[in-house]
This record gives sequence, structure tokens and C-alpha cells, in this order.
Amino acid sequence: MNSSSSASAMNLAPNLKQRCLRPLVVLGLLLFGLSLSAFGQSATVVGTVTDPSGSVVPHATITATSVETNQVRTLTTADDGQYVIPDLQIGHYSIRAEAAGFKIAEQKGIVLNVGDRARINFAMELGGNKETVTVEATAVRVQSDSGEVSSVITGQQVTQLATNGRSMYSLANLTPGASSGQGDFQTPTPVGGDANISFNGLRESHNLYMLDGAESSDRGGGGGSDVMPSMDSIAEFRMLTSNYSAEFGLSSAATMTAVIKSGTKTFHASAWEFLRNDALDARNYFNPAPNKVAELRFNTYGFNVGGQVPLWKSHPTFFFYNMEWRSLIQGGLTNQTVPLTSAYGGDFGPSFTNATLHTPCAFQVSPAIQGQLTGAGQTLSTPAADGSCTADTASSGSNLKAFTNNTIPTSLLDPNSQALLGAGIFPAPTSGAQFIGGNNSPTNVREEIVRIDHQFSDRFSVFGHFLDEQISQTFGTSMWSGDNVPTASNTFGNPSYSAVVHATFAINPRLLNEVAFNYNGNRIAIIPQGVVARPSGFNVPELFQGNNTNRIPEIHLAGVTGADYTTSSWPWNNKADDYQIRDDISWTKGAHQIRMGGSWAIYKKVQDLFGQTQGGYTFNNTYTGNDFADFLLGYADQYNELAVQDNGYWNNVSWAAYVQDNWRVNHRLTLNLGLRWDGVP
Repeated sequence: MNSSSSASAMNLAPNLKQRCLRPLVVLGLLLFGLSLSAFGQSATVVGTVTDPSGSVVPHATITATSVETNQVRTLTTADDGQYVIPDLQIGHYSIRAEAAGFKIAEQKGIVLNVGDRARINFAMELGGNKETVTVEATAVRVQSDSGEVSSVITGQQVTQLATNGRSMYSLANLTPGASSGQGDFQTPTPVGGDANISFNGLRESHNLYMLDGAESSDRGGGGGSDVMPSMDSIAEFRMLTSNYSAEFGLSSAATMTAVIKSGTKTFHASAWEFLRNDALDARNYFNPAPNKVAELRFNTYGFNVGGQVPLWKSHPTFFFYNMEWRSLIQGGLTNQTVPLTSAYGGDFGPSFTNATLHTPCAFQVSPAIQGQLTGAGQTLSTPAADGSCTADTASSGSNLKAFTNNTIPTSLLDPNSQALLGAGIFPAPTSGAQFIGGNNSPTNVREEIVRIDHQFSDRFSVFGHFLDEQISQTFGTSMWSGDNVPTASNTFGNPSYSAVVHATFAINPRLLNEVAFNYNGNRIAIIPQGVVARPSGFNVPELFQGNNTNRIPEIHLAGVTGADYTTSSWPWNNKADDYQIRDDISWTKGAHQIRMGGSWAIYKKVQDLFGQTQGGYTFNNTYTGNDFADFLLGYADQYNELAVQDNGYWNNVSWAAYVQDNWRVNHRLTLNLGLRWDGVP
């Protein structure tokens, strides 16, 4: 009912608005049985080999050896002395060049980061191949082979940076061009966290998150990641913000790509705990003593272990396992005006200082209600000069008739309102008319990550990871709603998953093929808690039979009090699954390093619609000058109820293809030429 219609008790609804023992075997089965996008998690080395005169040395043998795993990649330079080694795992390398008539040249201590395109040139010296010229440390390299604008955070930096909440979203803030709209504290969860970061003025929802080269974005979640890997499991984290290669697609803003740590030839393990506690914090300036301090308990603890499987040493298998728990309790510090318990029976007395409590005007209420008012000894107010039932300033409010003693007679109190108050939909004030406090809101995360790398031969290798997050959050007031009192709350269950299988096969030293399968997905179950079910004395008939769990209708005191009891659209469920297959080819042809590929993905989402099947009443100051007094009388301004809370199925298939040519025209000019097509329905 709008404010110009006749009022009724809450049992009427006028003007309705419808509205692994052998992990190798497991990975092999996954690979050949399934056969997401696993690009962008590796590095590329390019370079030119020259003699003392500066002339190029063709057909020189280039060998790249991983310090961590002893894995070796070998190829020869082209006729123009150039070479390209694509798809190298991140880490430390030594690279050597050998050619007949020249001393062996070797560079050690080369660090390759995720997405790097590093140039390592060799100037050979005349001599026998029994002699070696070794450079133990390389100078800082200037990126001259790509126009990409990006920033990288190494694994050591990731674990040691004092990010607020130890959240991956906090890392993204450290990039030039990032503009954060995040809150002060980061909850260390993916969907329930705060991914509000804009890059170069583009929208948050246009960002893309990747893990081990695979999409890990929740396409239906507004630009966030659907997993939040432990900081101590991340080897590196790179933010691509502009001019990046055509192999990256789907995103028009920034692409954040992280890499899970791999095992190495040496066994290693670590454990940690990070904590925050309100006892260690200074008191909030705006919350002086002796007011209660909101409870804060934040503990992040876990361990990881990695190394080489002692079996199959001729074909090494490396493993990495990470386990982490995150426990967070945030005390509520709601500060909200709520109805005084002394007024529950209608006696506002001197406690109501906003204005005098007045009766409705005749045109606002039905004849039956007019009779109830006059029968209780109350005189109806008369319209103001402008026709409204508000104080006429020209006559100093003489048109409004006060309730006797500022008290609503007991006979006029709506029994449904009394039933809801008895059920406790509003908390009692703690200071004057204010409620200060709230529910503790615990968040618990248990996360497991395993990554396996296996080298079948010098030409064929495979790696994969599986990540399992079990997340449970509690919100002190109903989330994603206008609820501002902690009598109704909800839990937010969010198990999330990521899996990658990625195979690399060197067809010949100049032709490399990569095949990858990826899965990422999550589940969301939001369950209402607290004061939810309709009490026995509440007798408002529903218009439709669709109210899940027999919930109390929403009560919006939208006037001078402003308290809002809301259970929102909960219970509510969501399921998202993203399956991707990708194939990429790297081909070196003279001065051209060509990379091309295609992908296919199906994103499947099943989600409940949002809507209030329990109904919702809005009470303004329309009839008495006070929203709570209107509520006590049952005089609602508006009522809404959704007929049915259905669910929807969204399946979309995405195709993509690209070609990228990094053409070194000469030693001073490199052209990055790329073309990409994304078919996103």
C-alpha cells in the first residue's frame, strides 16, 4: 500500500507489487582420458649466438638446465644464430652454448619468472670445446622483446609481504595502475572476499584470474577468483595490465596469473602460523572506552612439503603438497537505532522526542479502521493545507491530533506485530535508543593443494594440480541486503575446486606442442540463521505457496527509526562448473617465434533466483509520524511478495583461437604481432 491508500493491518496486502601412491598413473589417466587452459604459467628464453667479430653462429647447441630439478632442454640455433626455448618452468637455470672451434659459454644464476620472455645472448670466444667461459651472475635484464606491461611478485615476496588478511586480492593492489575499492580488512576467501580492484579505469568484472595457466575466475561472480590459494603455496604471481600476448584472452582489463610451487630434487618442508588479535590492536578512535571492543581472532596456519619421488629416478617425478587452515572471528559492532522495549506496548511517553505521536487522517484509513480509532477514544487528524497528513507549518501543526498521553491504546495494537516482537525480530537497545554490538562472524577455511610434475623423457613431460577449498562463513546480518540488526543472519558455505592437467611434447627442437585440460568450479549454499521461522501467533496469510522454511516477512522501518529486519532471499543455492580444453603450438622459424592455439570451454551454472517469497512490509512515518508506531498498529505503506523463487540454468560454450608472432627484425627491433578471436555468447 502506498501512503495515499487506505491502511490496513498486516493481514491485508493492498497495492501488491509482484515482483597418490602412483600419482603419475593418476595424471596419465586424466590426461589421456580427458585430453583448461594451461597457458601462461611458464617462461621463454630467447637469444642470439655470435662470434668475436659479431657474426652469428648457426647450429650452435643450446642447453638449458633447471637447477631445482636437473631437467634439461636442448636445441640448436637457426641459420641467423637465434634460438628460442619456450615453455620453461619458472625457477633458476644455467644455460650453455657449444659450437665447434669455440670455447663453451655458460651463464648461471638465471632466474625465470612466470610469463618471462628473457633474452640471453652469447658472445663465443675462439678456442677448444674443452674450455668453458662461465658467467656466474647475470646483469639486470631490460625487457626488449615484448611490449607487455606487467608486474611480478616472487614466491619469497608473496610469503613475506604484510598483506592485510593474507589474501591474493591484496597482492593485485600492488600493481601500478591498480585502483582499490576494497575495505580495510580482507577476508581470506575467494567469493566472500573483496576483489574490488580496477585496473587502468576498467571494471572489476573485466579482470581475469588464472592458476597454473588455467582460468580460475568465477564468471558469474563479478570479476573475482573462485579459489584463494595459500600464500605459501604460490611460487609467483604476475599481473598483466596492458599489451600482453594474444594467447591471453577473455579479459579486457588485467590478467592475474599465479603459479603453484613445484617439488624439486631436494626434499623441503615448512610450517607457519600468522595471527591477529584485538588484544594487539589499538582502540578505534571512534570507539572510545568504556565501549566494547569488537572481538578479532585471526589465525592462519599450515604446512607444505615437496621433493622428488625416490622411484623412477631416470624419469623423475616431483611432488608438492600444501595444507592450510584459516580461522577468523570478527565481532559485530553494529550501531543502529532500534525501538525501545518500553514502547512495545504502545507507550511512547516522553521517550519519543522526534515529534508528538499523532493519529492518521481520515483519508488514509478505511472506515473500519476509523471506527477502531474513534472507538478507542482517539480523534482523527485532518489534512494539512497541502492535503497531506503532516504538520501544517502555517498553523503550527494544529491539524494533527495526538494520541492520548503519547500512547497507543492496547486495543489498537496489532497482534501480528506483538507476535513478531515476542519472537525477537529487533534487539533491545544497549545505550539509549541505540543497539551497539552484534554477532561474532566466524570464517573457517580448510585448503589442500597437491601438484605433481613428471618427465617421461627429454621430449615429453606432464604436470597437474588439484586444489580443494572448504569454506564456511557466518555473517552477523543477512548478507547482500539492507538488514542492519543482528537478529537474523546467515551462513555462507562455499566449497571451491581447481584442477589442471598439462602435457608438453617437443616434436623437434623448433616445434613444441602443449595440450591442457582444466576444471574450476564452486558451490554456494546460503542458509538463514537466528530469528527466522514465523512464530505461532503470527497469522498473516501468504498470497503464494512458495515461502522456503516458513520465514518471517521482512520488516522495514523506513522512517525515523530505520531498523531493518531482513532474511533476504535465503536459503539460496548456486553451482558453477567450468571445463576447458586447450592446445598450443610454439614454432621457431628463423627470426620468427610463432605461437598459435585454440581452446574450447563450457561454463555451466545453476543458480536460484533472488527474491523474497516470505514477503516484506515497509513502514514509514506515514500514519503516526513514527515508523515503529505504524508497525505496532499494523499500518503498512507497502507490501511485496514473490510468487515463486525459481532457479535458472546458464550453459555457455566459448571458443577461442589466436596466433602470435614475435618477430626479431634485427638486434634493435622486435615486433609483437598478434591476433585473437573469442567467441563468448
